[in-house]
Amino acid sequence: MASRAGTVALPQDLVDITALLDAYFDVTPDLGDPAQRVAFGTSGHRGSSLKASFNEPHILAITQAIVEYRGRQGITGPLFIGRDTHALSEPAQNSALEVLAANGVTVLVDARHGYTPTPALSHGILKYNREAAPGTPQADGIVVTPSHNPPGDGGFKYNPPHGGPADTDATGWIADRANQLLENGLRGVKRMPLNDALAADTTGKFDFLSSYVDDLPSVLNLDAIRNAGVRIGADPMGGASVDYWGEIGERHQLNLTVVNPTVDPQWAFMTLDWDEKIRMDCSSPSAMASLIQRMAAGADGTAAYDIATGNDADADRHGIVTPDGGLMNPNHYLAVAIDYLYRNRSGWNPESVVGKTLVSSSIIDRVANGLGRKLVEVPVGFKWFVPGLLSGEGAFGGEESAGASFNKLDGSVWTTDKDGILLALLASEITAVTGKSPSQLYKGLTDQFGAPVYARIDAAATREQKSKLGKLSAADVTATSLAGEEITAKLTEAPGNGASIGGLKVVTENAWFAARPSGTEDVYKIYAESFKGADHLKQVQEEAKALVDGVIA
Repeated sequence: MASRAGTVALPQDLVDITALLDAYFDVTPDLGDPAQRVAFGTSGHRGSSLKASFNEPHILAITQAIVEYRGRQGITGPLFIGRDTHALSEPAQNSALEVLAANGVTVLVDARHGYTPTPALSHGILKYNREAAPGTPQADGIVVTPSHNPPGDGGFKYNPPHGGPADTDATGWIADRANQLLENGLRGVKRMPLNDALAADTTGKFDFLSSYVDDLPSVLNLDAIRNAGVRIGADPMGGASVDYWGEIGERHQLNLTVVNPTVDPQWAFMTLDWDEKIRMDCSSPSAMASLIQRMAAGADGTAAYDIATGNDADADRHGIVTPDGGLMNPNHYLAVAIDYLYRNRSGWNPESVVGKTLVSSSIIDRVANGLGRKLVEVPVGFKWFVPGLLSGEGAFGGEESAGASFNKLDGSVWTTDKDGILLALLASEITAVTGKSPSQLYKGLTDQFGAPVYARIDAAATREQKSKLGKLSAADVTATSLAGEEITAKLTEAPGNGASIGGLKVVTENAWFAARPSGTEDVYKIYAESFKGADHLKQVQEEAKALVDGVIA
């Protein structure tokens, strides 16, 4: 049977919202099943009520644990809370509010009773903490979102006062305490009825949208976009940015069209992803098929927009579609964004470094070198970019999964979480200032630095093998060559900060691979890249799998 990837979802693809919400309240997790316990990944706790991994007991316990963590850390300022458009996000936010109010925590919810993109919450925390008088208690936040995950999923993420994702020390403590509370039948969890929580003196409101949208001129050259008349097509993809894009266009007088303002918890309008699942992944050609089609040239040979963009459900990821190049590979756009920003942000620290994750393309390394900037390579997870963004020493941080943020025009911090809206608007600024599309600019970079071929594959591995992969040392790898080239580096720690990468990266002059265990499946992921073409990449992948299998056997 032919794959339905890229085609519009059919009724059998849609989640039963009633069953999903009923399960949230009615299902009690079995703590003997590791998949039903609280576990924080790089982006918080995620799961589905239908799989007993994201249910009311989980959220009550996690929120109480966050309250206790705040107390241990002396965090006594307001807690900002926002949610995306997933069906489980509203009940989870309500459950959290019941616990937060019962514990006397000052909570700020969206003033418009709407959806809150992850970057808007990060921006709100940072703005509050920056403008507060010295000695004022610091704010933190909770984002209720599973990001780009399917409609049946829920997610819950904690952002400390630095505004970005919590580190593993925080999430580990919160998860352990939440599981203790679950094991004790939620004894120790304080809670009050929702109506009382909403009416509590400690529950207030915050205009996330205005705070974010009105501050955009501090981080982007919107005048250039407006004056050039760049035609922008912005697709919120049914996510939390839906009201933001219209306001951005109106308040800043941009030639901007909200391509699809529909919000539907089933996402029935979506085209199916590569595996025939509904997934709001704005870096996927299959999930972005409808927007790509909209950008196809008409009878007169012109496209509907100069730049079209997509965002995932919490708007922390970006997808960039150009008339000449279609949907850009995230690595390609990151390289263009870095080259443009470090040449056009005179207010940034001239010594500021370029930040990337170790599975991002090596063309970024070559671009950074061409700019005369130091590259800082960190493990997977945006939390590693937080210190640099705060200090201005690392004015840009980006991930191969289409997540990035960068500092304001004056070099001060904008967000410390990924900002898909910001990166989407940057594509229009780049077009306005350079007169070229980001994909045309990427072609120029490859003419200068070479054209890499990049791919990710999965390989089967048992739980024991995945554990062994996560604990490797460089000495465990005895190979001296990879795909005909001498190995120049064997990494189990990120060169940028010495943190464990939870796997292995092997580098040669013109290629590299990185292997990391999956946190949810019995596989490990092999990321690989070659500057010598597709055939060489395939050889790298084959030898990488053989090398890793030999080490973890």
